Amino acid sequence: MWDNADQTWASQAACATGQPDALFVRGAAQRSARELCFGCKVRMDCLADALSSQTSFGVWGGLTERERRALLRRYPEVTDWASWLRREDDELIAELRVQRAPRIIARTRAQV
Repeated sequence: MWDNADQTWASQAACATGQPDALFVRGAAQRSARELCFGCKVRMDCLADALSSQTSFGVWGGLTERERRALLRRYPEVTDWASWLRREDDELIAELRVQRAPRIIARTRAQV
């Protein structure tokens, strides 16, 4: 399903043919930039890779920098993000899978 060792998923990304700079914006522009991600078939691969590498900038897997930092802080014990994102028993993961903007920050704060 997800194989982050093989980066071929990146060539299948919805953003692969667009301008890369479009995903490296700041502030409110990030919300617009991530809209492209919600219909992407490799979005979870992208997100797992960004979380595993702790990518600091840009929109990856439909999440902004701030949302990814919130996940990393909330789940410091996770070492394999691809496996974690495949779990079926977690409401937050289900929220990440939907094809719309997830409420990551609100959910991670509520779980603390």
